Amino acid sequence: MSKVFGFTGSDDFCTGRSVYLNPKETGLFLSLGCQKYAYKPRQKRSRVGVPFDFSGDKWFEPKPESSIETLPDECLFEILRRLPAGQDRSLCASVSKRWLMLLSNICKDEICKDVGSGNGNKDGGDLGFGDEGCLSRRLEGKKASDVRLAAVAVGTASRGGLGKLSINGCNSDSALTNAGLKAVAHGCPSLKIFTLWDVDTISDEGLIEIANGCHQLEKLDLCKLQNISDKALIEIAKNCPKLTELSIESCPSIGNEGLPAIGKWCPNLRSISIKNCPRVGDLGIVGMVSSASFVLTKMTLESLAVSDYSLAVIGQYGFAITDLALNSLPYVTGKGLWVMGNGHALQKLTTLTIGSFSGVIDIGLEALGKGCPNVKNFQLHKCAFLSDNGLVSFSKAAPSIVSLHLEECHRVTQFGLFGLLYNCGSKLKALTLVSCYGMKDLKLELTAVSHCESISSLSIRNCPGVGNSTLAILGKLCTRLQRLELIGLEGITDTGFLSLLERSKSSLAIVNLSRCINLTDVGVSTMVKLHRKTLKVLNLNGCKRIGDSTLMEIAGNCPALSDLDVSRCDITDDGIAALAHAVLPNLDVLSLAGCTLVTNKSMPALKKLGDSLEGLNIKNCKSISICTVDKLIESLWICDILF
Repeated sequence: MSKVFGFTGSDDFCTGRSVYLNPKETGLFLSLGCQKYAYKPRQKRSRVGVPFDFSGDKWFEPKPESSIETLPDECLFEILRRLPAGQDRSLCASVSKRWLMLLSNICKDEICKDVGSGNGNKDGGDLGFGDEGCLSRRLEGKKASDVRLAAVAVGTASRGGLGKLSINGCNSDSALTNAGLKAVAHGCPSLKIFTLWDVDTISDEGLIEIANGCHQLEKLDLCKLQNISDKALIEIAKNCPKLTELSIESCPSIGNEGLPAIGKWCPNLRSISIKNCPRVGDLGIVGMVSSASFVLTKMTLESLAVSDYSLAVIGQYGFAITDLALNSLPYVTGKGLWVMGNGHALQKLTTLTIGSFSGVIDIGLEALGKGCPNVKNFQLHKCAFLSDNGLVSFSKAAPSIVSLHLEECHRVTQFGLFGLLYNCGSKLKALTLVSCYGMKDLKLELTAVSHCESISSLSIRNCPGVGNSTLAILGKLCTRLQRLELIGLEGITDTGFLSLLERSKSSLAIVNLSRCINLTDVGVSTMVKLHRKTLKVLNLNGCKRIGDSTLMEIAGNCPALSDLDVSRCDITDDGIAALAHAVLPNLDVLSLAGCTLVTNKSMPALKKLGDSLEGLNIKNCKSISICTVDKLIESLWICDILF
């Protein structure tokens, strides 16, 4: 039979197996007609879902699943902008980063007005983009990124609107770019206060987006931005007419073109602060001040390339200025102060600060006092050439001074100080001397000087020449002190300290005697007895000769005391025990840092004190063990313990 039909191989017609190598192939070649009597061997059921390959070609390919993610951004944008405001938009923003960024780029005007209320309005709380600006957000370091800003823009839009945004890159590798600011500009039209610090990846493009989208902006603070220039400032000026406060610091690309635009296009500008911008010179300051002369009330200029010309313009056009600070202006001389004072426009000036002035200042100060007769708060920092004559001349021309602060003015002596008190003593309320090395004890007889009964605050810090004689004279003049700070005065003793207080007609409330190493229990205990009913704050940090006697006096006489600092004093367990048995209902903060004589025996007393304390400082108390500290922390869980 095999020969007739031309078969090769075995004579058996069927050996019990399929003639096809692949069992799945039999179904393809069998006739579709009637096969009732045909012989068909049993075959495995083929898997329908698995494609097969015949002769190396793929006959069937799996079809890709359909997904909304396959839509281009333009189509998805059209879908998302038709979403109702509120919860629906927030839920969609959480689907993916792509959806979040698309939603954040949808402006208020691009949302369809005819959409339903959606899930977000069921409670009546989400009504589209909020214009109130009642929310605030702060992002720092690596948390400041495009994705997080986009989430802020979408999440706050329907919940009252973002009113205050603060971004501090902290000089880190921030993931924030101009795209993040673009999202804020589109999603937060209610933004009123914007702070941007230390982000090198932001350029003019990002700030221009803020200008174009946030027309309600009132306060703008820019600091350490290398890539922000006048171009961005001009756009801010044109698009943010409600701007009232502008602060620019360490932005080296900002020059003289942006500031005049701010003065021209921002009619509500009240405060301007420009620091450490070396490209800002006379043209920028003059253009701004002359345009905003009737509205600008506060101005700070520091480390700029301005000269006497800018000060002359301020003296001519600063009609509304009440607060003026001039610091580290190397090209300004005493002539500039003289011209500014003779401009007679600064009649409303009440607060004046001059710092790091290297030129001769005496003549300029006298003219400034005549041109600014209403100055009440006067501060001089690092004026090396200020002498007694200049200080006294200024006090004569401006007798309305209420607060005087002198820092590192080394040519001012006791003669200048007491001359100022003679001229302004009737109105002066606060006197502060910091690191004035020219202040030295002199044996003076001041019989003609009247009492400065208006002085309620006296602060002398780190003036090594001040001793008992100076305090004795001040004690005769300042008889109504309520706040007293004598810090780092190693030359004073109990005698000088008590002479300052012996004629006091009022009661002290705040006393700081830090690092007065020659004061003892005698002087401090006497002060506590005299002012026991009103004393609220007492700082004896570093007074090494103060011991348990002072604490025992405090324990029995100071019911109003709320803050006591006896760090690095000669305090022992007996003093702590005396405090624990006292009635001090208002004591909130107790500092024992560096008291090496306080041991574990004070634990019961500290526990008793801690029941009413909010803060306890036992740092560097080497005689208190870790075990005792752990027990205190466990017992005083309400009190904040530093150890």
